[in-house]
Amino acid sequence: MLFAPVFAFLLVPVFASAQQGDAMFGFGTIMSSGSCDVNTGLCPEKGGLYPSFSADVIFHKRVGFGFETAWRASQGAYGGAGGQPFRPILSDFNLVYQPKIDKKIGADLMAGIGWQSTRFYLPFCTGTFSCNNFVSSRHFLIDLGAGVRYYVWNHVFVRPEIHYYHVANNTNDFSSDNLFRVGASIGYTIGPD
Repeated sequence: MLFAPVFAFLLVPVFASAQQGDAMFGFGTIMSSGSCDVNTGLCPEKGGLYPSFSADVIFHKRVGFGFETAWRASQGAYGGAGGQPFRPILSDFNLVYQPKIDKKIGADLMAGIGWQSTRFYLPFCTGTFSCNNFVSSRHFLIDLGAGVRYYVWNHVFVRPEIHYYHVANNTNDFSSDNLFRVGASIGYTIGPD
């Protein structure tokens, strides 16, 4: 917490030279191939409503960087109905390229790295000083994404999008390392038209 103001102060020159910034909020779902494996008991990570929040900063030549996080809105049942409650959270940092197609339409192409943190909820508390009712399984991921933004009114846009995640060692918890997140975001652009 102490480093947050220092980090923000150091980034002021970076944001000051930006030509555009975007903030987005959206919804989607996760898709993954495969079915439950009878031998291992592992099932694919799919389904559920995933709200997402993302932001980016774009510089000269329509290139910039962004951050995005998406989480399962409600707890899923690990292994099917009656299974252990769980909730995946996907977060990534991306290099972003935003070519303009025309005045109202543009593309968002992104690639980056991040992590998936899957919380497995417990019926009891752990921890010495606070009640922590979950354990987390964390894995490194690689993200590729694309979206098409359409400006519906001034600086407000909608963006259907798809993201591909390769989650390293995700087969420790689920039956596949590969995930797709599909959905749409609504956003606002700060900067020139």
